Amino acid sequence: MKQIKIASPGRINLIGEHIDYNDGFVLPAAIDKFILLTLKLNGSDSRCTIKSKGFDSVLVVDLNNIGQGTEGWHNYVLGVLNEIQKLNSGLRGFDCSMESNVPVGSGVSSSAALECGLAFGLNILFELNLDEWQLIKIGQNAEHNYVGTKCGIMDQFASVMGKEGHTMLLDCRTHEFQYIPTKIEPYRFLLLNTNVAHNLSTGEYNLRREQCEEGLQILAKRYKIEKSFRNVTFDMLEHCKFELGTILYNRCMYVVEEIERVLTAVEALKKNELNYFGDLMYKTHKGLSEKYEVSCPELDYLVKFSENESQVLGARMMGGGFGGCTLNLIHKDAIENFVKNASKAYKDKFNIDLTYFQTTLSQGTSLMS
Repeated sequence: MKQIKIASPGRINLIGEHIDYNDGFVLPAAIDKFILLTLKLNGSDSRCTIKSKGFDSVLVVDLNNIGQGTEGWHNYVLGVLNEIQKLNSGLRGFDCSMESNVPVGSGVSSSAALECGLAFGLNILFELNLDEWQLIKIGQNAEHNYVGTKCGIMDQFASVMGKEGHTMLLDCRTHEFQYIPTKIEPYRFLLLNTNVAHNLSTGEYNLRREQCEEGLQILAKRYKIEKSFRNVTFDMLEHCKFELGTILYNRCMYVVEEIERVLTAVEALKKNELNYFGDLMYKTHKGLSEKYEVSCPELDYLVKFSENESQVLGARMMGGGFGGCTLNLIHKDAIENFVKNASKAYKDKFNIDLTYFQTTLSQGTSLMS
């Protein structure tokens, strides 16, 4: 029986959080933490067996009768199978085993790694001839329709299209992108995991999206502009402040600021102005915490703690929010001491053990030889 192995990575996003679903720009990269999927034909017409070593459970699926799953990770798989069937009738029975070193719940999108890895592998296994953007959309639509998270395109895009040593400037309105060589030596990307999940992420994530749409609707009607945050100026926001109200004004202001901040950050990266890039990371965190309100005390504490370490150029919360990781741009020689001190302070403050990992910019989803 034909068998293939697929490596599908998680991602980090250097800057541009919560604006992929708001027509913004983002700067993600695939990382060296991935899900390894082994797929093979099993000879049946419709029976699929998916085993996850990490969750120590088995999902059995009948392709003729795909329903909702009983465990969290099931719906990512079921969603992918359902979305593929909408595009192509070529799926048949298969077996899949998965093993992951992508930290779950840390904001590096283990879900997109799973979705994209499975779609990528099935595309090869069954010779479905789906292109990369179709695979990306399959992952996104699986989250929308089966998981219930109205995510933007960034996570799946980064997982599929990643290139070693590069970030990617993605225009989330046009889907045009460019690879940005990202040389940060002697600095490293360090993620500190709060190890908290406040269980707000899906509901609050969708609420933020609704609030942005509501604010944008008001602005588009008032100024007779095409309904896109790319057409909104700071002056428009100021003149419409009363009509928007505090919450919608803050949400929209963050989006417009962050769209501009990403483009500024890319120029800083191209010129190797890492100190300036780090300052922009701190500004993003402040916006996410105070205007977009998707941070939490644990994330805020770790970002604040990093400000006292001269060898950390920048830090911010990363991912959907309400838990997960902070992303730190830190000198490689300072990592050991910083982690030790941050771990002690964090434990004293919250009585939670801090975990951490370094990561490098890696290749996107690929077939292993």
